[in-house]
Amino acid sequence: MAGTAAGNSLARLRRAAGYTQRSFVTAFAEEVARLGVDASVSVRQLRRWECEAPPPLPHPGQQIVLEAMFGVPLTEMGFDVPRHRQAVSAPVNDPEEVKRRTFVADAGALAVTALVPARPGPRIGAADIARLRARLDGLYRTDHTAGSLPAMMRAHRIEDEITGALGAAAYTSRVGRELQTMLAELHGHRAWYGYDGGRIDEGRSACMEALAAAHFVENPLLQVSVLETLVLLAVKADRVWEAASAVETAHRLATRAGAGHTVHLVIALRDANVATHTGDLSGARRALSRAVHHQSCADTDPEVPNWAQFVGPFEVDYATADMYVRAERPTRAVPFLRAAVRGIGGDLARNSASYRVKLAGVLLDAGEIDEACAEMGAVLDMCGGISSPRLLGKIREFQRAAARVDSMAARECGERIRETVRTVREGTT
Repeated sequence: MAGTAAGNSLARLRRAAGYTQRSFVTAFAEEVARLGVDASVSVRQLRRWECEAPPPLPHPGQQIVLEAMFGVPLTEMGFDVPRHRQAVSAPVNDPEEVKRRTFVADAGALAVTALVPARPGPRIGAADIARLRARLDGLYRTDHTAGSLPAMMRAHRIEDEITGALGAAAYTSRVGRELQTMLAELHGHRAWYGYDGGRIDEGRSACMEALAAAHFVENPLLQVSVLETLVLLAVKADRVWEAASAVETAHRLATRAGAGHTVHLVIALRDANVATHTGDLSGARRALSRAVHHQSCADTDPEVPNWAQFVGPFEVDYATADMYVRAERPTRAVPFLRAAVRGIGGDLARNSASYRVKLAGVLLDAGEIDEACAEMGAVLDMCGGISSPRLLGKIREFQRAAARVDSMAARECGERIRETVRTVREGTT
């Protein structure tokens, strides 16, 4: 009878805690490390505990770990425990001769509250995770094709669903970890939307939330993805020390995690961003040389994180052009910008439009007025369906620069920009 009770009780406790037999063995080893005791268990041993009649009594080290994991005495797991090894619930400073105490509440009540929510909500399983993951991954496409504003609205809806599930639903520890990982990714998305929308303080705040959440789920590459956005935000806020520190930390995390060349390419480009912003052109060249190396080896990566899949040779060309613009050599920047515009492709509509605005501005600085206005005309043809405050700001910047040029083409281009901006405003109000 004791064997039947142990099998039923222990298996029930294990399943209620969300463990398979194999994942329980892994969690057992982790708890051993936390407690610093000498104990271990195998899947075979667990099966004996759950199935044999009578089951073998766990040795004292195993007992400590089992009681810590489930929050109930070994006797309530169905084992026949000798009196001298039975744990009790009592205050730590009980004047009686109670030398061993592992529980802080009534064991029967603790067995319930520790394993299931007080008010169980809907069950969240693998199918729900897959559905949420697909929606989350879809944010990249929305941002790249339609802009950050519609992506942000979708992100808020996904975030509400995830936080609602974390707070009220029933799920296994593995599902809970997936939910928290996705929440960290959403904070990272919000950080980018803050950058694209010019809300720098909001973006930095979202970065801090994302970094903390990614740290809790022990995902170093997710931390790297947040840090690369933090670099852009810090540069925009003129917090150069913060940007440089973010680059160094990202490099350290990526190296420890064994990240591939594509991730290191992103980090090298952010390093170039910082050096270019500060006018350290030698540093920018060194960072771009590293970027070229990583780009040449990127096709050897076995897999690439979603957030790094946007990068390519066009990013290296764009960053090189940016360096020449900072050095006040627009003519040298033009061929790199043209190569970036050709290479970016049609899937990244927002970035493609942004690159062309940059090219138009550099052409204007180089005295190529007609070509600059023609390039801006191509941008206006394609940007109607893109809601990106940063892109709109770049277009207005070109408009102000063109207004200072005495040219029919520049005046016509400026008028068309005014009409386009007015249409975009009416479409978003």
